[in-house]
Amino acid sequence: MLPTTLFYILISILVVSFIIDKILDTLNAKHFNDKIPARLADVYDEDEYKKSQAYKKTNDKFSNLTSYFSIGLTLFFFFADGFKYLDIYARGYTNNPILVALIFFGVIMLGSDILTTPFSYYKTFVIEEKFGFNKSTKKTFWLDKIKGWLMSILLGGGILSLIIWFHQLTGTNFWIYAWVLVAVFSLFMNLFYAKLIVPLFNKQTPLEDGELKFSIEEYAQKVGFKLNNIFVIDGSKRSTKANAYFSGFGSQKRITLYDTLINDLEIDEIVAVLAHEVGHYKRKHIIFNLTAAILLTGFTLFILSLFINSSILSEALGVAIPSFHIGLIAFGILYSPISEITGLFMNYISRVFEYQADNFAKETFAAKPLITSLKKLSKNSLSNLTPHPAYVFMHYSHPTLLERIKNLEK
Repeated sequence: MLPTTLFYILISILVVSFIIDKILDTLNAKHFNDKIPARLADVYDEDEYKKSQAYKKTNDKFSNLTSYFSIGLTLFFFFADGFKYLDIYARGYTNNPILVALIFFGVIMLGSDILTTPFSYYKTFVIEEKFGFNKSTKKTFWLDKIKGWLMSILLGGGILSLIIWFHQLTGTNFWIYAWVLVAVFSLFMNLFYAKLIVPLFNKQTPLEDGELKFSIEEYAQKVGFKLNNIFVIDGSKRSTKANAYFSGFGSQKRITLYDTLINDLEIDEIVAVLAHEVGHYKRKHIIFNLTAAILLTGFTLFILSLFINSSILSEALGVAIPSFHIGLIAFGILYSPISEITGLFMNYISRVFEYQADNFAKETFAAKPLITSLKKLSKNSLSNLTPHPAYVFMHYSHPTLLERIKNLEK
């Protein structure tokens, strides 16, 4: 295959993916004004529904603007031989492959973040502010940015450096060592993310003694779920939107409640939400997801090892000196259709798991408080109650509110 042919294959993949996304967005937008299903009629009153429609339409327009900007910038970078000039720039400082790669990706990530930060700022302080969601201050916004950069440098840069080092030492067998590295890192993050990473961005405090804690502990004891860690996170620091999540496993497992969730829901509704999260643990969904992610990573790294030494990947991007980092860019695009397929499969599995967790909550606690909690959370986040089925199939990791309620009311 000629490098020019591969170049246009890469462009075609980017463009086709963009077109598919735009078709799905358009189909979804056509349902914004649909009548609310009878089962969900009590979620919004007339004024609230109009507000939710305005929120959906505003976000849709903003998404179109950002996606067109992104694809335009990407195509410009490809056709202007941006990768070639950036590679030359990086090699102007060093010939060390690891340092060249770090400079190369560092410039790309920093440049991309600088260009997209105005959009992120507008989203937070204009759109989310307009609809009453934003609680973040400008100080918090910029501190989050800086912390995010530092995390990317330390974790992302460290993992990339080790993978390139493995490639230098072992050649095509690097994928085995890289796979072990990523697997160990994934396991470590699953165990200690809440202890090590979350505190950098949010304050977590143990749930105070009281009726809520007693009700949670009573339910946990009933279903044989040993629970020592119940934390409240200051989600209201950034947004009024509510959430709860389960993290870790074994002795490191913990349940985290957003303070907004505690403010928005009744005690039995909070316990129902937690029963759903416990259902994920009891049904081994966390272990399945972690195992599947590790296996998919291994498969991806193995496929990468078959192509990474091919000079055509670098030549397709106009770079004269073949290198791991340039090959990684080209491979990432070539692999994206496969990634899309595996993503669809994982979304489908995730939706099945959500039904199973809902059923667990229904069987071990009650369906009604879970239904009312889901309705309240949808209302408070101005959720789209009438998404297009194709959009749901492609993008949703959870069933729609209507489908979840139908399942719970069986």
